[in-house]
Amino acid sequence: MAKFFANLWLVLFVGLVLAVVIIAAPDLTSYAPNPTGDLLNGLLQWLHVFFGITWIGLLYYFNFVQTPVMPTVPAELKPGVSKYIAPKALFYFRWGAAFTVLTGLLLAWSYGELVQALTLQPSARLIGIGMWLALIMAFNVWVIIWPNQKKVLGFVAADDAAKAKAAATAGIASRLNTLLSIPMLLCMTNAH
Repeated sequence: MAKFFANLWLVLFVGLVLAVVIIAAPDLTSYAPNPTGDLLNGLLQWLHVFFGITWIGLLYYFNFVQTPVMPTVPAELKPGVSKYIAPKALFYFRWGAAFTVLTGLLLAWSYGELVQALTLQPSARLIGIGMWLALIMAFNVWVIIWPNQKKVLGFVAADDAAKAKAAATAGIASRLNTLLSIPMLLCMTNAH
């Protein structure tokens, strides 16, 4: 049993198989993928939530755990975070953002609401506000946070002053994303 739970990819695969079993046997749980009952929309919604949890979960990890704790970590242990933990977490963070946005846009399109949401028409204004907040946040991830974190982590050559400036810039963008995530989650969870 310990070997099974030690293998993350196997655990994820079995979780996926269990989800497919639930979908394939709707009489077991009275599963309805979404209000329209459309399996494609249900799949997109499920993926959107999965990637969103990955993205926002890591955003909160960085802001509530890693950033506040790093000043208390002994200097000799900091490379363990900056060379091993942060790069991996940032990988899942930025791709979680990308796939959350992609599946969200596909989901809005599949519901026939993409244009209405992006233009903030009354019929889709709340989800549209949430989408715009998420787009701003994803922009911050890919255009501000990640390029600056590459300097901080030493993936891109930078002197100490440039690294300090990059850390501050990435930190502000990350805190902005934390701020925006609160109304974004309200919009996303209450739109339908």
